[in-house]
Amino acid sequence: MLRTIIVRTVDWCARHARLAIAAAVLASVAGAVYTVRNFAITTDVTQLISTENSHARKNQKAYEADFPPHKVLAVVEAPTPELAQQATDRLAKALPARSNALASVVRPDGGAFFQRNALLFLPLQDVARITGALTRAKPILGMLAADPSLRGIANALSAVAAGVQGKQIKLDDLTRPLTLAADTLRNVLAGRPASFSWRVLLQGRPATPAELRGFIAIDPILNYAALEPGKAATDAVRQVAANQKLASDFDARVKLTGEVPIDDEEFATVQRSAPVEIMVAIGAILIVLWLALRSVRIVAVVVFALAIGFAITAALGLLTVGSLNLISVAFAVLFLGIGVDFGLQFSVRYRAERHDLHELPAALRAAATKAGVPLALAAAATAAAFFSFLPTAFRGVSELGQIAGSGMLVAFITTITVVPAGLMLAKPPPEPHQMGFAVLAPLDRFMMRHRIPIVAATIGIVALASPLLLRLEFDFDPVHLQNPKVEAVATFLELRGDPNVGANAINVLAPSLADADRTAARLAQLPQVDRAVTLDNFVPDAQEHKLALIRSAADALQSTIDVTVGRAAPTDAQTVRALQAAAAALSQAAGEDSGRGAAAARTLAALLTDLSGAAPKVRVAAENAFAAPLSFDLQELKLMLRPQKITPQDLPPDVARSWVAPNGTARIELLPKGDPNDASTLRNFASAVLAAEPSATGAPVLLQQAANVVVRAFIEAGLLALVSIAALLWIALRRVGDVLLTLVPLVLAATVTLEISVLIGLQLNFANIVALPLLLGVGVAFKIYYIMAWRTGKTDLLQSTLTRAVIFSAMTTATAFGSLWLSDEPGISSMGKLMVLALACTLAAAVLFQPILMGPPRRSRGDTPAAAKSAAEG
Repeated sequence: MLRTIIVRTVDWCARHARLAIAAAVLASVAGAVYTVRNFAITTDVTQLISTENSHARKNQKAYEADFPPHKVLAVVEAPTPELAQQATDRLAKALPARSNALASVVRPDGGAFFQRNALLFLPLQDVARITGALTRAKPILGMLAADPSLRGIANALSAVAAGVQGKQIKLDDLTRPLTLAADTLRNVLAGRPASFSWRVLLQGRPATPAELRGFIAIDPILNYAALEPGKAATDAVRQVAANQKLASDFDARVKLTGEVPIDDEEFATVQRSAPVEIMVAIGAILIVLWLALRSVRIVAVVVFALAIGFAITAALGLLTVGSLNLISVAFAVLFLGIGVDFGLQFSVRYRAERHDLHELPAALRAAATKAGVPLALAAAATAAAFFSFLPTAFRGVSELGQIAGSGMLVAFITTITVVPAGLMLAKPPPEPHQMGFAVLAPLDRFMMRHRIPIVAATIGIVALASPLLLRLEFDFDPVHLQNPKVEAVATFLELRGDPNVGANAINVLAPSLADADRTAARLAQLPQVDRAVTLDNFVPDAQEHKLALIRSAADALQSTIDVTVGRAAPTDAQTVRALQAAAAALSQAAGEDSGRGAAAARTLAALLTDLSGAAPKVRVAAENAFAAPLSFDLQELKLMLRPQKITPQDLPPDVARSWVAPNGTARIELLPKGDPNDASTLRNFASAVLAAEPSATGAPVLLQQAANVVVRAFIEAGLLALVSIAALLWIALRRVGDVLLTLVPLVLAATVTLEISVLIGLQLNFANIVALPLLLGVGVAFKIYYIMAWRTGKTDLLQSTLTRAVIFSAMTTATAFGSLWLSDEPGISSMGKLMVLALACTLAAAVLFQPILMGPPRRSRGDTPAAAKSAAEG
């Protein structure tokens, strides 16, 4: 019945070719219009997995209801802590003016509050060391406060050198400050950006990455009618940063990250790369089609049918799923790569028949008779493989399966309607040559003579390599699907590497702050937890001791640094003389000493001499590099020496609100012990916390749940695909043995694909696992062609027309998928890699392994010799 329907459909379309083409064009135009008007794509990787009703997702929603996340984070980076702080302050003050694009602007680091009370938040021993150093440096601080210029700094260096000569200071103790000053001065003289950090000098250690950046949390006003809803907001932030001259004034860079910038930049990347990938796929397909069909007219017909099917599939996809995602967007290349298979198979069969039957309608009818049912079964099996992911919670692949599965059916329909109608209108000439690969005849005979050893050796090698499957890894981090070169993703990955930022933290809610403190104390005892933080952690410990030390330093320094009237600004000549005097004093202090301090002093003296002889503009640059941060730090020091005892009520409202909601709910932030980017660390961290506190939520918890969903989806989809494909094969073949002959090579190809993936270090991830349903779909399609030919008595399959069609079909699919390999998106690129690998294994299993596994064809019961001969000739 199926063969009859297909043959009648082909006959009707051949007789009414213009009507069939007109109907197809009308359907494709309608599809294209719908696609253009309704095109939408979401780049939110959290939507790749459907977890709306899961316990973890409910916990996350409850958490976000009390503590709404900021969707944009501006990260301000500069070479020194002073520059980072000044740039962040300036940007934060300027941003609220853009109220048309930004709903709110918050300083999560507290701004002026933390600047004033910075010493209280340091460990007690650090406070003692810093206040002691400040007190001891009173004379030098007095000189700098009275004359915070390059001249004053040079005079202070002269005083330090005099102290060395007077045996009051050891020169080796000055190695670090002298070296820091020399490094900065060397940059100034070379014309490079330079700034000296007095804060780093006082701390006695290099600045940490956290000290070189500032944060501004932003809630953007989103325009959901745009393809990039947050673009107006992020553009506004960047424009304000440019207007405030942060780069020129502070050598600062503003980087944006967060949910909105990541989604928008990912969409922009997909938007840029998708047309290139599609054009590469189309170009490669055209080349392979020409090699397979050797006729411009036939190639044009196949491409035309492919375009019709693509327009209809795109419209059906958007109609059914609403918007594409970062995985389902690959349906375009999937359709081109797999959908062309049906048109190519039919056209190669038509060419073979046209060689024997000179009449075009007769050749089309014969092609439909012999290829129609195998094509229908292949389309159904491929669609079933893709549809197998529909019931799973893996939404990314589920939606791709829905679109691609429908596309396979569309591709089959256009093959038996548009292709024969197009061929009737194109009127290609008769075929003068036979199809097939006669050159492979010796290999064909060799393989059939030694089929048992070859089959045994193949299965044995695959079985021996099976322990590799235990090393198969799955990357459950959806961020790794995104382009790490785009600013938002790169910045997020950089912040996630800092355990203090808390990008991989777990959050727990408590009814009150007191409950949160008790829960935090309990969870902090877990071996996997590094720290448990609540609002009370922002109240410094040992405040009485620290305040006493700070007050003592303030009393000693207040009259020294609180200078209201200083000396007049120096002239350039005065600065030159001070620089020369400092150079001479440092050289004299170094003398003939060979120690580290003496070497540093001589180096700095030489640079000071060069500076004194340089152009005035170079000394202006040095003034900006040394004196500007000095003035800023002196003002900061005045504030830092006047802290107040801090209680939870004294914390800034923005800070308090990020830890305690208006309804009194408090949150606890748990940080992992170990590498925050290591998958096993995060899994153990999440498991331990969930066991102790089931209401916990956060990235590690959601990622663990995603991992469980994906594993379950694989198992469910794999079983469903095998069952549905086996059922289709049973309906078509009616022999258990024939079904197994089709499925065994498929399982073998899947096993080899995964084994090779381990050997080449290719990890599975949320995107490239689409290669597995592809392997099932395309693999079973190829094998159906062979099993159907074998059942009709076809021999010498390796040199047959069928193998020609299968090989060229695989080439078109491989080249199309190879275009995905070129993508800037790691997820899409890995999808292309695994697809090409899976296709190569599938092709080898179909062309080389399956024929020798089946062996010589058996004549079906009831076949006459004449019928068998006719089938064999076909």
